[in-house]
Amino acid sequence: MESESLRLKSFSLLLLLLALQSHSITPSNSKSIVSSLPGYPGQLPFKLETGYVGIGDKEETQFFYYFVESERNPDEDPLIFYLTGGPGCSAVITFFYQIGPLSFNFDNAPENITLTLNPNSWTKMANVIFVDMPAGAGFSYATTKEASISSDSIVVKQANDFLRKFLIDHPKFLKNPLYITGISYMGIVTPIITLEVYNANERGDQPALNVQGYILCSPLTDKFMDFNSRVEYANRVALVSDDIYNSAKTNCRGNYVNIDDTTNSVCANSLQKYKECTNDINMEHILEPLCNKSDLKPYCREYYYNFAVDWANDKAVQQALNIRQGTIGKWEFFNTTMHYTEGKNDTFCYAYDISSSFSYHKKLASKKCRALIFSGDHDMTFPYVGIEQWIAALGIPIDSPWEPFYVDSQVGG
Repeated sequence: MESESLRLKSFSLLLLLLALQSHSITPSNSKSIVSSLPGYPGQLPFKLETGYVGIGDKEETQFFYYFVESERNPDEDPLIFYLTGGPGCSAVITFFYQIGPLSFNFDNAPENITLTLNPNSWTKMANVIFVDMPAGAGFSYATTKEASISSDSIVVKQANDFLRKFLIDHPKFLKNPLYITGISYMGIVTPIITLEVYNANERGDQPALNVQGYILCSPLTDKFMDFNSRVEYANRVALVSDDIYNSAKTNCRGNYVNIDDTTNSVCANSLQKYKECTNDINMEHILEPLCNKSDLKPYCREYYYNFAVDWANDKAVQQALNIRQGTIGKWEFFNTTMHYTEGKNDTFCYAYDISSSFSYHKKLASKKCRALIFSGDHDMTFPYVGIEQWIAALGIPIDSPWEPFYVDSQVGG
């Protein structure tokens, strides 16, 4: 009886040790090579690595990433750190719907998902880190309540920390020219991250990063200027008449965001007419229909987002990506509690504490930092009108005037 009790105690101790070990073997920087993915036939023709980078004193924030090496010359091609918008949007959006090496075959139904190669991927000539940031986006997570709360300012610090930890683990890319990239909402933090990397280098933070510039895609830069430009944009693309626009311009005195309906009723009436003309417009792409869940005809972009939701929640996919099971609930296309809309107040998990990054562009320009800024002319979320305005306000000399560019001998823009 005594020996039986001893055996039971020994067995219980062994289970406890195994349980403790299973929770301690997960390293802060864990990575694995993914050679195949559900939906793609055969081996992937590019090098894909997935993993987590732990940030914080106790690495309580775990950022999931997809890292694709350049298909051209990974030893010398640029290293791009890419932040998807929102905030709270998953990097899957960028990876499959924008600049990544794969896309979904939309000819099939979401129940029968297949993947196809993207011939226009940036990874054809650049090494790209796609990261789920902040925590709560995609497969990234936090191990404490405090770490699950984020903000624009926190993202700036965590992005710099992420890059240094990532490159400690990938030293062969330390010499590659580094470009910080952000799309949509993340445009407001991207130049600040870039300057933080510069400043951290000057402080002597290790390893030193070979930052060369930043890239912005239809970015938010200044909340007043960008949202204010929507009215002028709507007039330029004939969504509102000249009469409505001129009335708003005159009576609102160029301010369409911060108005007091009680003291300027004429301005308020003009803006009400503007809203009536634009409320049912698809802000992401004004020429596409506004999605109606009950009627998917005609074409609806959001319908194609279902492919990502079904694919990323597939257990076989998560196993192939080496996702840590139990760290998140259902995978979401974007975290609605973080996602920003005009005038939205801070939420319980995210503080929108940066209203403008315009001054950071000026500081980076003084450092001769390279910048590429491009915008879609059908994007009303952050219209090109506001982007052109703040670029002009930088006062940077123009080397060459506005001119067309060509694709296959045809004007592309």
